[in-house]
Amino acid sequence: MNSNSQSANTDTYSQRLADIVGTAIALLTLILPVFVIAHYSSTDVQNNQQPLVQNFKGSQD
Repeated sequence: MNSNSQSANTDTYSQRLADIVGTAIALLTLILPVFVIAHYSSTDVQNNQQPLVQNFKGSQD
C-alpha cells in the first residue's frame, strides 16, 4: 500500500508540472506575437518601397 500512495504523489506532481508548463507555453504563444508585431510596426519605419512603374525613355520614330 505504501508504494501505491507514493506513485499517486508522483503522478500528481507530474500532472501539476505539466499544467504549469502548458500554461506557460500557452501564454507565450498568445503574448509573444503581440510584442513582435508591436516592435516591427513602429510609426517611424521608413517606407523603402520601389515604385512599381518605371518610366523608360524610348526612341521616337
